[in-house]
Amino acid sequence: MSWRIGDHVFTSRLIVGTGKYATFEQMNASLQASGAELITVAIRRLRLDAAPGAGLLDHIDRTRYRLLPNTAGCYSAEDAVLTARLAREALGTDLVKLEVIGDSRTLFPDSEETVRAAKILVKDGFVVMPYCTDDPVVCRKLVDAGCPVVMPLAAPIGSGRGISNPTNLRIILETSEVPVIVDAGVGTASEAAYAMELGCAGVLMNTAIAGADDPVRMARAMRLGVEAGRLAFEAGRIPRRLYASASSPTGGVVFAGE
Repeated sequence: MSWRIGDHVFTSRLIVGTGKYATFEQMNASLQASGAELITVAIRRLRLDAAPGAGLLDHIDRTRYRLLPNTAGCYSAEDAVLTARLAREALGTDLVKLEVIGDSRTLFPDSEETVRAAKILVKDGFVVMPYCTDDPVVCRKLVDAGCPVVMPLAAPIGSGRGISNPTNLRIILETSEVPVIVDAGVGTASEAAYAMELGCAGVLMNTAIAGADDPVRMARAMRLGVEAGRLAFEAGRIPRRLYASASSPTGGVVFAGE
């Protein structure tokens, strides 16, 4: 079933990155296996002056994938806004993954600068997808600023620790008026499935796939994990019980001789 980010409609709920792959061939095989339609590119690390055939964009089928430029590497709202505007001119898209980093060791976002940048970019016509902490208050401020989604981290970028604080994520899901996408920290397919089972609209990842021993297989595993988790959420799980509940109750059954 399709879902929406602003005016953009997608069927895949897995968003993947294009960095850290050993080769462009491996990247493309992984993208294909993931089933993703939306893929991220770090605009500050993109060589727009690369020789023909040597740049990242030369190896991405723009008829197959929609690009989501991100502002990775920015440490202030001003830098992020400038980077987003350059990306719009270079790539011709109003989508932007907003990242404003507050700490170079943890790569945690600077919440104040992120909200400030979001307000500017929304007014400038961008569809802002903000990477943020798993703080329900920050998420609410980003929604109030006009962001059509919020993207709280599950754990530090590239850590592979999975969802460190499911309680906060549940609160965000219950109180958010827009789709919630888990961004950063997922390490394997079961963690992607768990995020979706909680009710997340999607999962965004890069290192978990590109850093795997077999990125192509992991990309397919993540695709299946996201799909299975979403189906389970839509199906509705049974309640948790302290004691057993028989699968085949005997009530009403008449035995021979009675």
